[in-house]
Amino acid sequence: MLKISDITYSVEGRPLFEGASATIPTGHKVGLVGQNGTGKTTLFRLIRGELALEGGTITLPQRARIGGVAQEVPSSATSLLDTVLEADTERAALLAEAEHATDPHRIADIQHRLADIDAWSAEGRASAILRGLGFPAEDQLRPCSDFSGGWRMRVALAGVLFAQPDYLLLDEPTNYLDLEGALWLESYLAKYPHTVIIISHDRGLLNRAVGSILHLENRKLTLWSGSYDQFARARAEQRAVQAAEAKKQDARRAHLQSFVDRFKAKATKAAQAQSRVKMLEKMTPILAPEEAKAVVFSFPAPEQLSPPIITMEGVSVGYGGPPVLKRLALRIDQDDRIALLGRNGEGKSTLSKLLAGKLAPVGGTLTRSSKLRIGYFAQHQVDELDLAETPLQHIQRLRPAEGQPRLRARLAGFGLGADQAETLVGRLSGGQKARLSLLLATLDAPHLLILDEPTNHLDIESREALVEALTEYSGAVILVSHDMHLLGLVADRLWLVKDGGVAPYAGDLEDYRRELLAGDEPAKPEKPKEKAPKPSREAMAALKADLRKCEERLAKLNEMRDRLATKLADPALYEKPEEAAVWQKKYAEVMEGLDRAEDMWMAAAERLERAAA
Repeated sequence: MLKISDITYSVEGRPLFEGASATIPTGHKVGLVGQNGTGKTTLFRLIRGELALEGGTITLPQRARIGGVAQEVPSSATSLLDTVLEADTERAALLAEAEHATDPHRIADIQHRLADIDAWSAEGRASAILRGLGFPAEDQLRPCSDFSGGWRMRVALAGVLFAQPDYLLLDEPTNYLDLEGALWLESYLAKYPHTVIIISHDRGLLNRAVGSILHLENRKLTLWSGSYDQFARARAEQRAVQAAEAKKQDARRAHLQSFVDRFKAKATKAAQAQSRVKMLEKMTPILAPEEAKAVVFSFPAPEQLSPPIITMEGVSVGYGGPPVLKRLALRIDQDDRIALLGRNGEGKSTLSKLLAGKLAPVGGTLTRSSKLRIGYFAQHQVDELDLAETPLQHIQRLRPAEGQPRLRARLAGFGLGADQAETLVGRLSGGQKARLSLLLATLDAPHLLILDEPTNHLDIESREALVEALTEYSGAVILVSHDMHLLGLVADRLWLVKDGGVAPYAGDLEDYRRELLAGDEPAKPEKPKEKAPKPSREAMAALKADLRKCEERLAKLNEMRDRLATKLADPALYEKPEEAAVWQKKYAEVMEGLDRAEDMWMAAAERLERAAA
């Protein structure tokens, strides 16, 4: 097991850990979470022994191998497959020794060890990992120098997965993956035979690939059992109780202090006053939990245009050679929320560029509304920001006529406060750069917003804020993302980009996930079903009424939850422990009911959507 005992560590005088402890049993899959800047990556470096502790200990089993993803695989003439095979240094060393060994006993030992580590199936395993991360068989034989930095990061990830260290430490492993690669990684990690610790802001990964959450907060570590959603719910309940206990103690302190202030000068009450002073001194302070900073995105609202805003008839598009996408017949309205699905190289980014006007069609007819404004956010745009300018200078260049108060208000609407507005972009965090890029993409209140991997570098709170902003946004949204949580909450239509075409995907995201994890072989075609007759107006009205009832029930339960939370926050309640327990039980029952009501609402919404399709 990995045992972290009472560790202390500071960076430039700022303490990151003070008496932090946690024990992670062997074989557990753990998600390491905490606000940006709290020290998650530093903890990995302490576990690997790259940094020296100021106090405490970190102990691991003897000879345990610790592995993590290198910064990037160097550009070299070595093929991808050989690069991954070389990552298992023990196998490589044994094979090299076997070529020159002459001692029969040593040769036997080498062969036994090679059999123990399953060395003869290594090429097949390495190839399967590369395929899962988006490299087809023909690409695996190409040299690393043929691939960009982002793709070489995938090779580095493939290498450490192939080496199978006893302790696998992964820091934001999905940042360089698409949806297909992220889903494959989730499945792989869930079956990984050793201990895994993942720093991630990907809620889907933290819900499906891990069984515990290690929370870093206030320089302490706390291990919670369960997925991220279970952790978030338990943490919220704990914070509510902690806040209530703090209020209760504050009231008790005020009462004791009032007695001391009134009677300390009276001889008859002096002993009692002194007794209360001692009680005050002995009280261990209960601190109310710090409120997390509200994270927001404020997208400006566009005016409404007549539908459709984009139509395509027989459109083809490419880069000078054969078309990447052909015979496209698509329509986009301003209320559309569309997620683009499809494996790497099928043309998702090409379609995004076509819609954004970055690529011109080479055939067919593409019609845009004459007043259409389009906002486009892509991963590479974060890297194209001017590192020597401040966010304020970036936005001033686009809005020279606007006064500074208005420009600063725009930046604040994307979580870039007064300090960040005047900080050089080169010194901003990845998340702050992503916020600035999102602001620049939405500055003109676009009618169509195209987002290609918008959540990279955003923490969980920022991702939730982005979901809220997109839900309220009155323009059309086209999404390419590996974040299933974001896609599931925002998109109401799915388009599959495959074999040079784009078509609506008949299933939902879970169907797509199952299809991808089933393997590369094509799914068995289902027998064609007779087209169901269009539901009658009465049937549609009944489905809508059912959905309304579910929404009303959800609203009532949310109201009840809020009232109960207010009740539980009352310090006076805890003066009667039995009554407090009753109210806490009611709160738990309402939370269970809320889960069921949300499931019923989702089912009703899906029935209505299927009927309307």
